[in-house]
Amino acid sequence: MAFLDEIQRARREKGPREKLGRMARWEARWGYAFIALWMVGFSLWYLIPMAASLVFSLFDFELTNLSAARFVGLGNWRRLLFEDPLVWQSLRVTFTFALISLPVGMVSAFFLAVLLNSKQLIAANVFRTLFYAPAMVPAVAGVLIWSGVLDPTTGWINRLIAFVFQVDAVGPNGIRWLADPVLVYVAYTLIGLWGIGNAILYNLASLQGVPTELYEAADIDGASWWRKLTAITVPMVSPVIFYNLVLGVIGLLQFFVTPYVLTGGSGFPQGQTYYYMIHFFKQAFGFLNMGYGATIAWFMFLIALGITVLLFGTAKYWVYYAAERR
Repeated sequence: MAFLDEIQRARREKGPREKLGRMARWEARWGYAFIALWMVGFSLWYLIPMAASLVFSLFDFELTNLSAARFVGLGNWRRLLFEDPLVWQSLRVTFTFALISLPVGMVSAFFLAVLLNSKQLIAANVFRTLFYAPAMVPAVAGVLIWSGVLDPTTGWINRLIAFVFQVDAVGPNGIRWLADPVLVYVAYTLIGLWGIGNAILYNLASLQGVPTELYEAADIDGASWWRKLTAITVPMVSPVIFYNLVLGVIGLLQFFVTPYVLTGGSGFPQGQTYYYMIHFFKQAFGFLNMGYGATIAWFMFLIALGITVLLFGTAKYWVYYAAERR
């Protein structure tokens, strides 16, 4: 009780809250002015469309026949959860690919950044530019390039495998990367590695911010390269790793361009590339069933939100922030 009395006494002695001075008000107005355009854009292109799509999910209507729209309440949600097997098939495909592609992309981006940050690397700036350059290529163009690279007859990957291992990897009996249900996820992962330049850049920037004193102390103690990597590098850059993880998960849940360009959304081969966003695109823009399409989109939003919340909940156990009090 004495402690609470002290707090109340301190508040009374502090007096009324001070008003902002003239300079502070002027700075606040300029701050609001600078973010006003962003707020308008966010409201027009994100907030209002999201609210509208939530309303759409309660109706059954087609863009070509708006006058026939009818209110169905949770009917679209019942259809999604219990009557549409393609929803669960596409989710299985999406999560299967994510479990394969995400670790490969994360580990590759991190170790390439470690390599590009090495003091022993000759012409480091040239290699950094080369590894980042593919991220500047438009996604559709990159997919078309890789469709040629992975071609079973003319692709240079099959020719390289045939030359190195002396096997029949080219021609009618060659490796069919994009037509084999077992290899198609490997092929799509290779295509995804084409665009990890941004993740490499983020990791590289975080690696350059690790204090060199930590490595010098570890050298004095005789720590190996692997020990320094696991005990110093990874903990110090864990916030950026976490950032890349969240972006990677959200990006893979929205995986669309590669399968659509290569298969037109057919799911070839054997439905192994019928991703969730393909199903959404077909319902919303193929069949013009915008009510059900909005429901599919909101279901993915809830899934992504749940995974993101889960990741943030577990971050306190493995993400290290230098300024955070434990």
